[in-house]
Amino acid sequence: MSTLTISNLGFSFGDYDVFLGISASIPNDGKIGLVGPNGIGKTTLLRVLAGLAQPSVGSVTMARGTRIGYLRQEAVDAFAGRHNTVYDEMLAIFAGLREQEAMLRDLEHRMADAHSDDLLAEYSVAQDRFEHAGGYEYEQRISQVLYGLGFARSEWNLSIDILSGGQKTRALLARLLLERPDLLILDEPTNHLDVQAVEWLEGMLRTWDGSLLIVSHD
Repeated sequence: MSTLTISNLGFSFGDYDVFLGISASIPNDGKIGLVGPNGIGKTTLLRVLAGLAQPSVGSVTMARGTRIGYLRQEAVDAFAGRHNTVYDEMLAIFAGLREQEAMLRDLEHRMADAHSDDLLAEYSVAQDRFEHAGGYEYEQRISQVLYGLGFARSEWNLSIDILSGGQKTRALLARLLLERPDLLILDEPTNHLDVQAVEWLEGMLRTWDGSLLIVSHD
């Protein structure tokens, strides 16, 4: 089964055809490298697949419910109008889990004040749901991804809006990795990474649970 299917896709600027007649599919859990010379239209194709540009002809069909994450080459405006710290921006991804966590804390306080079999049963169900959703792991995942992409601990409390363009691109990559979309589209993901971070990212992508479409000169 395919995550995404392209049928006779074409994109033109006026009389200039950037590409024509592209038909392909990305299978579930497929790891695809898009290869071609500079200027041939790779980034334009990725933008079309991510839904950020409309093709001139043809169609892009996604499996129902597919979530797409897209890393563009430069993400200077990715966090426009946002003033969270780097760490808080990552925490925001797990808002649902944090609500469940707050509910567990509330139940714990209520059980401390009064023993109740009903409360105990409610807590057991809520705890199982929280654990199954990765509730005891999300903070560790955030730390692993930020460290892996080269963010020093001292940078986690920096406001996202004062970061350099390269740091914002890395922060966007971190967010996408933590969101775990069904299809992750990466346009030159190593542009702002050092050797150690590139090696870490390679390891992460080898075990990625989902589909990947990558353009990279590295």
